[in-house]
Amino acid sequence: MASINLIDAFQEFKEEEKIDRPTMMKVVEDVFKTLLRKKYGADDNFDVIVNAEKGDLEIFRRRTIVEDGEVNDPLAEVAYSEAVKIEPDFEVGEELYEEVNIFDFGRRAILAAKQTLASRISDLKKNVLLKKYNDRIGELMTAEVYQVWRKEALLMDDENNELILPKTEQIPSDFLRKGENLRAVIKRVELKNNTPVIYLSRTSEEFLKRLMEIEVPEIADGLITIKKVVREPGDRAKVAVESYDDRIDPVGACVGMKGSRIHGIVRELQNENIDVINYTSNIQLLIQRSLTPAKISYMNIDNDRKQADVYLKADQVSLAIGRKGVNIKLACELTGYEIDVYRESEAGEEEEFDIDIEEFADEIEEWIIDVLKKTGCDTARSVLKLSDAELERRTDFEKETIQELKRILQQEFDKD
Repeated sequence: MASINLIDAFQEFKEEEKIDRPTMMKVVEDVFKTLLRKKYGADDNFDVIVNAEKGDLEIFRRRTIVEDGEVNDPLAEVAYSEAVKIEPDFEVGEELYEEVNIFDFGRRAILAAKQTLASRISDLKKNVLLKKYNDRIGELMTAEVYQVWRKEALLMDDENNELILPKTEQIPSDFLRKGENLRAVIKRVELKNNTPVIYLSRTSEEFLKRLMEIEVPEIADGLITIKKVVREPGDRAKVAVESYDDRIDPVGACVGMKGSRIHGIVRELQNENIDVINYTSNIQLLIQRSLTPAKISYMNIDNDRKQADVYLKADQVSLAIGRKGVNIKLACELTGYEIDVYRESEAGEEEEFDIDIEEFADEIEEWIIDVLKKTGCDTARSVLKLSDAELERRTDFEKETIQELKRILQQEFDKD
């Protein structure tokens, strides 16, 4: 029996569980039917039989026996005198099956077929990988750090598939070591140069959600719903949760006894502070909770413009704003409202002559004024009363910018 063993050509393909056997056999059949078309001009009268278990391949040629001298199509018909040479019992009208010796195609043709087969197998495996990870986008996974570069890190999954964790998707204080296991979510899958590239993330809101689903069984069971997550990776995060069961305290369940549940997540996020708040459709209450740990005195809300003016005691303003304005930024993202912070005037406090910060628009850049207003500094004196260090902490301005800003503001009060 003339056959060719193709185990070397598609052994890896055969062992790939995710690729079904019929697909594998179809690919092999297509490759060799192409070879038949090149040699004979057509493949209609040929049967390609693949043994997927052994990796064997056999090709049979099928022709109808006709009377001598009546052969019109040599590919589909064979003369009776030729047929009886193979088997004396043949009769006109019967079909003759002959096994084609693969080696008759020639060594070069067989090598070309193997290369084509390997290429088709490689493409199929890429498609399987692409689909597998596309279906898993947003899923939490653990992978091993294989190589760390300046702009990204290469990780490997259990099946030795390569995964990319860009520097921008790493928590700022992440320090990756080769060989360690790392948790991340699958963010996206792209096709570059016909090769699937899988990107991971540790900075996305989805990463925090998945960690909470693992640590808090009530979330995984659907008893508690995560309404929204906002993050400043490595610094602070706010999570709004809700429970439809009045017997369950969603915030207490997420934090755990003495913080037992939330501490594991905080460690994974490199000590990122996590504020878990009880979600409510009452926007005033939601804004109040979102500005935790600050305590609000009162607020004015414009629902049409989605704007909120929040008033706090002097010692609460810096808490509401947070380091580099992170707390108020996250509160805005969580509520969907533009929140401006103002210092509440205390009883008996003498009113001083002051100037609205907007009046300096011709001397101070607009973006600087916007940042100052977001941090509760809406007048010249409210800026000047802050120390350079406090102003730098709130706004993240450069020292030179702060000094120039104060010079411009103070100049206005020094005028006669």
